[in-house]
Amino acid sequence: MKVVIIGNGGHSKVVQEMVIRQGYGVHAIVDDKYESEQIIDGIMYAPLTSIHKVLDQEMKVVVAIGSNVVRKHVVRKLKLPDERYLTVIDPTAVVSNSAAIGYGTVVMPKVVINADAHVHDHCIINTGAVIEHDNSVWDYSHISPHSTLTGNVTIDEGVHIGAGVTIIPGINIGEWSIIGAGATVIRSVPGHSKAVGTPARIINRSLGVVKDNM
Repeated sequence: MKVVIIGNGGHSKVVQEMVIRQGYGVHAIVDDKYESEQIIDGIMYAPLTSIHKVLDQEMKVVVAIGSNVVRKHVVRKLKLPDERYLTVIDPTAVVSNSAAIGYGTVVMPKVVINADAHVHDHCIINTGAVIEHDNSVWDYSHISPHSTLTGNVTIDEGVHIGAGVTIIPGINIGEWSIIGAGATVIRSVPGHSKAVGTPARIINRSLGVVKDNM
């Protein structure tokens, strides 16, 4: 199967390698850094406006963009059916048979996703992260490298969990919030907030609202 990858930054480099390790071929890399269509080593490079020219009915798409906000914007702009998005799971990841992984989500090397966890659409579960049993990670969230979500944690839409964060059981992180690297979260965090430290404390309650019609 051929895959079209949207975005060609650092995150995309990792996704491209994962796609190949899964046995798929990269047909095109689409990014607005390219002003026109060009073929290099058999791969089409093109601006986002060319997406429907390079994409046929047999191909899948991955939005390989690290920013949660931009990833949501691109998905909404493309208006593709959910089924067109490829879920990319590195062969070194350990995913429970009872876990559910949504469309377009990327599960990086050495990740562990345990029983009855549900990771929704267009998420990034980054290198070495642990998603324990009965977690819910909602759309467009990013769990950074070596973070641990213990049991029954809920991560709402668009949340960014920084590298090396630990979240104790039963905690809810509200939509579009940010948890700073290395934090230990022992209390729930409301939406559109930023929390840092050990134990984590809220330092900003007014992060911007991401509109559904963006």
